[in-house]
Amino acid sequence: MKEEDQKQKEVSKKAKILAVINQKGGVGKTTTTVNLAYNLAKKGKRVVLVDLDPQGNATSGLGFNVREVNGSLYDCMVGRESIESVLIETKWKNLSLVPSSTKLAVLDTELPASQRDRVLKLKQTLADIDAEVVLIDAPPSLGLLTVNALAAADSVILPVQSEYYALEGLGQLLETMQIVRTGLNKTLGVMGILVTMYDGRTSLSQQVREQLKAHFAKHLFKTTIPRNVRLAEAPSYGQPIGVYAPNSSGARAYDGLAKEVFKQL
Repeated sequence: MKEEDQKQKEVSKKAKILAVINQKGGVGKTTTTVNLAYNLAKKGKRVVLVDLDPQGNATSGLGFNVREVNGSLYDCMVGRESIESVLIETKWKNLSLVPSSTKLAVLDTELPASQRDRVLKLKQTLADIDAEVVLIDAPPSLGLLTVNALAAADSVILPVQSEYYALEGLGQLLETMQIVRTGLNKTLGVMGILVTMYDGRTSLSQQVREQLKAHFAKHLFKTTIPRNVRLAEAPSYGQPIGVYAPNSSGARAYDGLAKEVFKQL
């Protein structure tokens, strides 16, 4: 009985790892990661945001300067530091950060193609992380870093801008996910597709959402993220939208998204 209890304890301690991914830039990927992390933490989940993007926008979006942190995700992935040693507590309860580094951009030169486990470095890094939810902010590409995110994740969240070319990019990303399922991560799932920068006054936004609903109905989040000036301003203050402008439409939307994700967790 004690052995069964121990096994159950180990299962319950395992973090749920969610990767927020789109190979296209400017779709609200980092905005989604930061604000979803904040709202899940506010709802009581112990959340760690992992900034896998060399640009470090999620790091700065939580109020930290990439150049001033003592250790980063890069140091963990090349084996110089443990995840615990680089973890930073944020200003907000239950929310921690593994900061980025510009050095992540050259990780593929540090991890040669001959190194068979180079696509599993992030998974190995996060294996013993102490959290209930890990949110990975992946870079806008389909390179080594993004493949690492897909190999490490339980599920992905796919932000899609409500514009025509977004649909084409989504198909390419889903193909990449299928390749990763075949060789690296058989249980990788899609938690949801999130429509971002939505403007209900335009027929294009409405058409894109209807097309997504027609093709991906079971994966489409009910919440849509509107175009909102406050959302664009918040990162420059190093704050989630729920802190910077809690009564804005953007804040209400990300709270709604967090409720949907919370239920699935």
